[in-house]
Amino acid sequence: MLKLDKLDFQILRVLSSNGRISKASLAEKVGLSASPCWERLRRLEQSGLISGYSAEINLRKLPGAVTVFVTIELDSHAVARFQSFEKTVSEHPEITGCWAIGGGYDYLIQVVARTIEAYQDLIEEVLEKTGDVARYYSYVVTKTVRRPGPPLHLLFETLGESS
Repeated sequence: MLKLDKLDFQILRVLSSNGRISKASLAEKVGLSASPCWERLRRLEQSGLISGYSAEINLRKLPGAVTVFVTIELDSHAVARFQSFEKTVSEHPEITGCWAIGGGYDYLIQVVARTIEAYQDLIEEVLEKTGDVARYYSYVVTKTVRRPGPPLHLLFETLGESS
């Protein structure tokens, strides 16, 4: 398991709020010289802890973009049902997030579609293709109130300073 220290968490915190920062600026912000900072960054990337860099797109600025969160309960908890559903979800780029969750539902998915009608067509196709869904509930996003990165400072305090 990858051991993280305070500097690793500082690197992660800076990158989670500004993935476009230059390596030199990153080193300066965390108080390291360039080479040690870059080596830590490379180690974090190679471990898979940093899985990529992307831009945060403001979907409200795109005409017609609709975001819908959907809770899904499968009709059976057989492994084959989960596998079938997950395969179907992976085939649709409109499904931008999918989480297996505990509690009353089995999955939470995020869908970005051109229109509500396009969302409905997608969900009907998923329902027809899998045949595994017992029930689902759709929640249309009307406004994004908060979408921060992970609370790395709290996670670091929880994990303690392991080095």
